[in-house]
Amino acid sequence: EVQLVESGGGLVQTGGSLRLSCAWSGLAFEDYHIGWIRQVPGKEREGVASIHSQKGDTVYADSVKGRFIISRDSTANTVYLQMNDVKPEDAAVYYCVAEYGPLSRWNLENPAEYDYWGQGTRVTVSS
Repeated sequence: EVQLVESGGGLVQTGGSLRLSCAWSGLAFEDYHIGWIRQVPGKEREGVASIHSQKGDTVYADSVKGRFIISRDSTANTVYLQMNDVKPEDAAVYYCVAEYGPLSRWNLENPAEYDYWGQGTRVTVSS
């Protein structure tokens, strides 16, 4: 059973930084990618960033490119999302997601297609 457990959400000031973590287990094959999806109530889910398990290839949404960094610690089975220069529009519930197979921008553009989801962690941004 695949499990994804997020942590690190909370309150951050505009312009500040926050790091989200996703501890995963149960991914049985080496070819997979793990990423972050965010959702604001009443709005569509938005793919934020994703990283592939083997090569470490990454993709980012244009809205976060240059501000957010996704990384992985394979020995700890953890993926991180370093959020820098946080903006009010970054406030959302952030979900860790995973899927087997190669990574492409299509995955971020179609977040509902991810097979595995965590419970989410909320990020609140204060002005």
